Amino acid sequence: MEPYGPACPGSVLFGCELTASTKSYTFQVDEEDNSDHILALSVVCLTDGAKDECNVVEVVGRNHENQEIAVPVANLKLSCQPLLSLDNFKLQPPVTFRLAAGSGPVHLAGWHRIMHREDVSFEEDDDLSEEDEEDLPPIMPAKK
Repeated sequence: MEPYGPACPGSVLFGCELTASTKSYTFQVDEEDNSDHILALSVVCLTDGAKDECNVVEVVGRNHENQEIAVPVANLKLSCQPLLSLDNFKLQPPVTFRLAAGSGPVHLAGWHRIMHREDVSFEEDDDLSEEDEEDLPPIMPAKK
């Protein structure tokens, strides 16, 4: 599992809030950015002012056929489940979070990891040199 959080270089804190007046939030990055971006969701929770009602949070993205797909990731209710840990649930932008039911406020928190691509050309050397082959230990049969 890849580390996320303050100890991971290139990670920054992410957060957004969904409410009755702001039912969706889209996380996107500049398409011309030459970096890979991953959004890792840690927690979805009801915040101050939430009513005791079901609050359903969906993630809206695209499937392999580039069709929009909405997947519920949390169903929160103040009296029985006000918080859900998502254990760094990884998503690739662009992604939209939508409050499909309830009035919130629901807070989503996690990490945005930015991995910069380096323009390094790799020399392809698939063959081991004879020297490297000699350093490999022989394969021994298993003892019965």
